[in-house]
Amino acid sequence: MLPYARRMVRYLVAVLMVIGAGCLFGQDQTPSKPKQFICVLRLVSRLYDEHAWSKEDDAAFDQHFNRLKEATDRGQVICVGRTAESLDKTFGIVVLEANDQEAAAEFMNSDPTVVAGLVTMELHPFSLSFERKNP
Repeated sequence: MLPYARRMVRYLVAVLMVIGAGCLFGQDQTPSKPKQFICVLRLVSRLYDEHAWSKEDDAAFDQHFNRLKEATDRGQVICVGRTAESLDKTFGIVVLEANDQEAAAEFMNSDPTVVAGLVTMELHPFSLSFERKNP
């Protein structure tokens, strides 16, 4: 091979190695974006009658509310709400970010109302497409 051709081959190999290394290092240095999840919470049937609620039940829901408010202030929770229906039909939602479904489930399974057995919890991968800006 001609000396010029050898130098070009070495140069191209070196360039490809630098590009390949840059791609690998770029992937390792880029933190993964948190994923979004939606959690649906439904009251257990015992709580359909508001007169059946105990002081402990009320306390667990107070803790639930405060915990979700703190998580919203930290930026982990995107939004929280519930339907305005009778207790036998109502359900709440929590839209949150987590590294993976396991982390999202761990967060929601440690909610005071879930721990106390006052609500059932369904967790689903979610993708928020549009969000209204606060007025």
